[in-house]
Amino acid sequence: MKDYAVRGLITWLYYKDLSGAQRFYEDVMGFEMVVDQGWSKIYKVLEGGYIGLVDESKGYHRASEKKPVIICLNVKDADAWYEKLIFKGLKIEKKPSESIRLKIKVFMLKDPEGYVIEIQQSLLGALSI
Repeated sequence: MKDYAVRGLITWLYYKDLSGAQRFYEDVMGFEMVVDQGWSKIYKVLEGGYIGLVDESKGYHRASEKKPVIICLNVKDADAWYEKLIFKGLKIEKKPSESIRLKIKVFMLKDPEGYVIEIQQSLLGALSI
């Protein structure tokens, strides 16, 4: 019998300045690069979950000013992530706040080329993962 199980998921993001994105995801977010293809870099976010950074001049797509994607990281402690990112010098417009409707604590930031990153903590009874 064939095994059709998915082993992982990579979300590919396209950049004009790959090295700037690389510094952000390594130095600010703290992710580990697990594959370096030269024109693309793959970072482990969690077991089986990866973010791929691609040089737009070599990838399938081109970088675009419009970024209709949100990278949502569901974390154990949103306040700890907020403090870590502030310590790294990142400008975040507002502190983590609770959504009563979704039962999450959340804040958002942008990477160097404008992709939105949502840091989300599930609270008791959350309507999220």
